[in-house]
Amino acid sequence: MDLELKIPSTVVVHLGAPTDSSAQNVTIPFVDYIKNVASSEIFPTWPENALIANIYAQITFTLNRIFTEHYRSQGYPFDITNLEAYDQAYVYGRDFFENISQIVDEIFNNYITREGNYNPIYARYCNGTTSLCPGGLSQWGSVDLANQGYAPIDILKYYYGEDITLVEDAEVADARESYPGQPLRLGDNSLEVKGMQVRLNRISKNYPSIPKIAFPDGYFDVITEDAVKEFQRIFNLTADGIIGKATWYKIIRIYNAVKKLSELDAEGISLAFIKEQYTGTLRNGDTGPGVEMIQYYLRFIGTFNDFIPAVTIDGVFGDATENSVRSFQQAYGLEQTGVVNEETWNRLYSTYFSILDGLPPDFKGENFVPFGGTVLYRGASGDAVRTLQNNLAEIATVYTDIPKVSVTGYFGPETEQAVIAYQKLFGLAPRGTVGPITWDSIASLYSDIVNGNLKSPGQFPGYVLSEE
Repeated sequence: MDLELKIPSTVVVHLGAPTDSSAQNVTIPFVDYIKNVASSEIFPTWPENALIANIYAQITFTLNRIFTEHYRSQGYPFDITNLEAYDQAYVYGRDFFENISQIVDEIFNNYITREGNYNPIYARYCNGTTSLCPGGLSQWGSVDLANQGYAPIDILKYYYGEDITLVEDAEVADARESYPGQPLRLGDNSLEVKGMQVRLNRISKNYPSIPKIAFPDGYFDVITEDAVKEFQRIFNLTADGIIGKATWYKIIRIYNAVKKLSELDAEGISLAFIKEQYTGTLRNGDTGPGVEMIQYYLRFIGTFNDFIPAVTIDGVFGDATENSVRSFQQAYGLEQTGVVNEETWNRLYSTYFSILDGLPPDFKGENFVPFGGTVLYRGASGDAVRTLQNNLAEIATVYTDIPKVSVTGYFGPETEQAVIAYQKLFGLAPRGTVGPITWDSIASLYSDIVNGNLKSPGQFPGYVLSEE
């Protein structure tokens, strides 16, 4: 699921009440839809600042309906209706006022949000004479403010609060339903899974029987499956732990409800939420799983590019990691800051998988086997599982806290328990699934053991010890 808000190139308008199935659905260019609404609801003779403020509200209201999938999440095949009783006035086939048309062309990809968030607010408004909407924008009141010299943003702040801001020049893209087209289930690894995990975690604040997903990182593990099953049980869906279309949109609807995204006092969605892979800028002094991830990418890429110095995967962003990041940025035409911003993170990610895709299936680097890009979990099978089990079995001969596993090629409960024991022993998140960090840690330790680099307790280390 693409969580980055984009301006849709088109909008599907239902020419009637939502429940009127006989009414026509028409697909209109987004720009023309806004021009129609503005020409239908406000007067071209109003002061320009009032026109701009009102058009911002109309754009934002429309985007809120599309972003929250207000109608689609209820099973309707449209984005918005043409009726003011439900949404905004839209008169099919009408002409546009020239000055309104020009304003829309200039600002159609700008919208209102709150500081620190990225979602379009529920920009409620009314005419301010025959209808009133406390907390919303008064259209005729905006005229009075414009005549007093208020700028468009000041008019909007007057009604929606001082903490609003404008997102400008948002990308325009073809609109599509958020549902990815196929169910999400145990073992999947994707941005769509992460989006659902984060939503389920937020829903669980209101419905605490839903288990918390401790690591919402896009890996559909057993805990995620349990959370989905409980959600389905609460909301009378088939409790199969699979996120099909019905469950997908039910999660969307309940999330929107608990966040109050279609209300003026919405909780809002922070900018950090939309960074599905990227979790924030990383720089010298930072620690944690995000640092481990970039160190893993750098180490792998450095195997094929001698210009990039090797780093230790320890989760600590020190001078060596900064130097390696600078080298990567130089090699791939990025600004050499030594800081991992979103652009550098995405380039690391894409470069890693670009190299991986070009390798033969049985590739082995210098004493390591690269992570194949597919997270291993209970129920998985194949050569990667067999390799994992072989490595764990060898490691268990030295680290007896790790239960021994049979090399079968099937990831069952026995393998899962061995993985959890390994993760606990070596300070990794004890999830029982094997992503790139756990894979690399296991493969590296296995390599040390089989190549004699790991010494048994009391064994001569191969060099003279001194007190100096």
